[in-house]
Parts: sequence; structure tokens; C-alpha cells
Amino acid sequence: MNSPFRLPEASTHAVTVDHIFYLLLLLSGATVVLVFGLILLFAVRYRRGSSAKRGPMPEILSREFEIGWTVATLLTFAFLFWWASSADLGSLAAPPSALEIHVVAKQWMWKTQHPSGAREINALHVPLDQPVHLLMSSQDVIHSFFVPAFRIKKDVVPGRDTDIWFQATKSGTFPLLCAEYCGTNHSMMRGKIVVMRQDDYAGWLVQQPEGDDLAHEGAKLFVSQGCSGCHAASSNVHAPRLAGLYGRAVQLADGRTVSADDAYIRDSILQPKRDVVAGYEPVMPSFKGLLDDGEIQSLTAYIRSLSKEQPDD
Repeated sequence: MNSPFRLPEASTHAVTVDHIFYLLLLLSGATVVLVFGLILLFAVRYRRGSSAKRGPMPEILSREFEIGWTVATLLTFAFLFWWASSADLGSLAAPPSALEIHVVAKQWMWKTQHPSGAREINALHVPLDQPVHLLMSSQDVIHSFFVPAFRIKKDVVPGRDTDIWFQATKSGTFPLLCAEYCGTNHSMMRGKIVVMRQDDYAGWLVQQPEGDDLAHEGAKLFVSQGCSGCHAASSNVHAPRLAGLYGRAVQLADGRTVSADDAYIRDSILQPKRDVVAGYEPVMPSFKGLLDDGEIQSLTAYIRSLSKEQPDD
């Protein structure tokens, strides 16, 4: 039942967060009642002129009380730390079957794109009871993707790809806010998350204007920006091949080994001389200032789409 004093629990993560919050609220309230109750008790019992016995407590009682109180507090803290940490760590990695949606933040709007290529501004339609994985970037300043009903909040930082996932458990329309001050019209950077039944979502998706998905856009950029001249399989230039690259371990010239994830691909585009692949010369130019965050997302999506292909070597 909805209450004006309580946000709806509209995602699987919201239930866990609320349980932790209620337990902390209960423990905090019990502590306040205990402390102020003892203050009031002692103030009355040992008031000036009362006949209450005054003197030191028996040493054995005092020692056992201190040890018991300390151990109980330590165990309570350890339990809370374990519960909250496990909940946070469990929400980091999106399920492999999650629906992947790209989000770009800019002053002062949210731009979203579905795998089919359907685009939205300040809105995001998602299916009910299906994990949704958001890959986010900012075109200008720091923003923060905040959906109170889902209990999720993630900073979106320029020059860095971030991600978050959720699984909606209630259909309806829920507010999307920016929780990081991002300029003059920060308060106007609002949107909505529309949770639909899965068959309704499929019907909505079909009705949207057709458009190339990010991988297809990235493939076009790959050619127009001259990347295919070095990285295509038919190229005569000695450059790393991208088929099957995404997600693999990459050996670098300085002896380090890194994972070819979104951050690695972004750094390779903007700072190609920082992580040079072993066996290759640092001849790739930087595309910093030539590509915006949306174009880098498209190129990354294209390289990710090649992950199922077998490498040439």
C-alpha cells in the first residue's frame, strides 16, 4: 500500500536497501531510548537529597558488564557491515542476460538508446521483471543517475564510462533525477522510468522509429575515422586485430596484463600510447577532441559486438 511517507519499493535492490535501513533505524531508536532512559533514571534516582546508595560497583560485575557490552556491540557492527557490503557487492555485476541500454548525460537532459536503436530523451521504457544494464557516460560535467523508487544512484563522470543495473518489480512511471549539481538548470534535469509488462514493452519497441543500433553506428565510425585502415583483417598495417578482443586479457609492452573492457577501449582511443600492446609499435594517433562520448560509446559497442568472432591469430 502506498504511503505519502514511504517511497514505493519498485526493484529487487530496493527491498534489500529498505531492510537494512529499517534495521539501522530500529537499532538507532533502541540506542536512543536506552541512553536517554538511563539518563532519566539516574537523574531521578541519584538526585540531590535522595537516599539511593552511592559507591563503586563491584569490580567483577563492572568487568563482566563492560566485556558483554563491548562484544555485543562488536558483533552487531560486524553483522551490519557484512550484510550491507554483501548487498552492495552483489549489485555491482549485472546478470549476463540483462538488457543493455546506453545512457548519455548532458546539460540538462538524459539521452537513452535501446539495443534496437530506439532513442528517448528524459525517458526510459523498460520491461518488468527483467534485469536492465545501463552503460552511462557524460558529455560535459558530473551528473548522477538517481531513481528513488529503485534505490539506485550512480555518478556519471565525463571521460569515464560507468554502469549500473536494476530489475524492476512494479509497473508504472517513476521519477528519474540528477542528484549531482550540474549547473544552472540542474533542478530541471528530470525524467521518468516507465516500467511495462514484457509483452507491452515489446509492442512499444516495435512502434518506435527504426534506427541503427550503437554497434552499427560504431561500424560506420570505424570506417569513417580511418580505424579500418589499420585494424581491419585485410589491412597490411601491423596493428592489433579487434575480433574476439573484448573481455580478453591483453599483454602490454611494459609487462602488465589488463582486461579489454570498456575503460581499456576508451583509453586506447584517447590515450593510445599509455597501454601499448606487446609486439606492436606506439603509432596509433589520439582521437581526443575528435570524438565525443557518444561516438566513443558507439565504437566500444561495435568492438564489443566483435567479441564472439574468432581472433585471426
